[in-house]
Amino acid sequence: MTAVDDRAATAGPGASAPAAPGAPVVTRPARGWFVPLLLRLHFLAGILVGPFILVAALSGAAYALSPSIERVVYAHELRAPVTGTTVPLAAQVEAAEAVVGGSGTLTAVRPAPGPGDTTRVMFTGEGLRASESRAVFVDPADASIRGDLPVYGTSGALPLRSAISDIHRTLGLGDAGRLYSELAASWLGIVTLAGLGLWIARWRRSPRRRDLVRPDARATGYRRILSWHASVGVWLVVGALFLSATGITWSQFAGQNVTDLRAALSWQAPTLPTALGAATGTGASGGAAADPHAGHHGTAAPATTAPVDPATFDDVLRVAQGVNVDTGLVEIKPPAAAGTAWTVSEIQRSFPTQVDQVAVDGTTLQVVGRTDFADYAFPAKLARWGVDTHQGTMFGLPNQILLAVTALGIAAMVVFGYLMWWKRRPGVARPGRPAPAGALVRAPWWGIAAVVAVGLGVGLFLPLVGIPLVGFVLLDALVTAARVHRAAPPAAG
Repeated sequence: MTAVDDRAATAGPGASAPAAPGAPVVTRPARGWFVPLLLRLHFLAGILVGPFILVAALSGAAYALSPSIERVVYAHELRAPVTGTTVPLAAQVEAAEAVVGGSGTLTAVRPAPGPGDTTRVMFTGEGLRASESRAVFVDPADASIRGDLPVYGTSGALPLRSAISDIHRTLGLGDAGRLYSELAASWLGIVTLAGLGLWIARWRRSPRRRDLVRPDARATGYRRILSWHASVGVWLVVGALFLSATGITWSQFAGQNVTDLRAALSWQAPTLPTALGAATGTGASGGAAADPHAGHHGTAAPATTAPVDPATFDDVLRVAQGVNVDTGLVEIKPPAAAGTAWTVSEIQRSFPTQVDQVAVDGTTLQVVGRTDFADYAFPAKLARWGVDTHQGTMFGLPNQILLAVTALGIAAMVVFGYLMWWKRRPGVARPGRPAPAGALVRAPWWGIAAVVAVGLGVGLFLPLVGIPLVGFVLLDALVTAARVHRAAPPAAG
């Protein structure tokens, strides 16, 4: 959010007065360097990265509302008549297996979480993408089939939400497309912080501060757009920074840096031990760690190594409910490999979070291991809550509406920015000019050192910020050097 008129940011009381005709031109340095640097960064980054942020914001707004939309679109698959009777899970699994036949391997079952809901029985299958499963929806009252659809990730996203998610994450381009979303997430925070700095600078000297938190009704043209950009943008700062920070954790390169940092600081979720013969406990090796991002980018569906007795689903669920599983939203998985246990995992991503897990020996029904959300390190809990809030599942419909409004507001900020740029484009006599180069050159040595140090730190952690940032600094320096060279008087002959 650009919140400072670039003329005010670059020319202060110490600026040169117009020279008399024929007098030598004396150029005095503009007062200050930090605010002009923020303006230059905000301007160039907004112009170059704006399209990526715009697409991510619009697709993100659609994704935020998609959990509620899919409950309407796929109501037949997700809902069933309430009769008051329920057949065993074994019968429901057998009914689903009869539909699939030999074309898929059973990987997981999600029992109906409540009256009127359906059970999901999930299989591998041909033609499915990575992290997709074939889900057969079963009426728990009579084991009749309600639908057969592909679902994606731990979130169990149905085709509509999965398609929106794919656009939001990759533009439908696969791993190569993840660069777009990482660029948007990484730079959104930078542009927002630069805009906030400009807004604070303007607040400190503005005689009409209320016009900085609401659009100025008296302004026209460029200044009217600037007023909307600044006053609306400041209300979006917290949401934009949150979406940037949580979005980065899904990214390809910066996301791996976040994962490595969490591992080094022991901030990860504990691993559920699943090896048969392992002692009961939490955080032991030999199992799978709970990935907080699995609902968005998915996890590979495990393939069982031996035929599964459907009756075991009822048995292991009953055991888990006697340990720490006390919510209806659960997922039961057969052993992923020989010598491993069944797992029962809570998958309630809404508040209060319930993601406890139990590993059970399918033969002896002995508990092999467990993890409890209450025992997570606080940073691991924050990661879980951040991901669920980002996806709109933490607080239900209010969460989704707030996310959608924030995302649409961010999209509006991009549009406002481009409108301001268009009105002050070269050759058009409008208030304001493109943010001038040269701010970093005017900085004192300690300012340059601080900018370089911060830039290196951010660039190493966020590679798609670091590389463009180097280009930005080089471009700024080259433009400044070229202007100084053109302005220099010719040498006396």
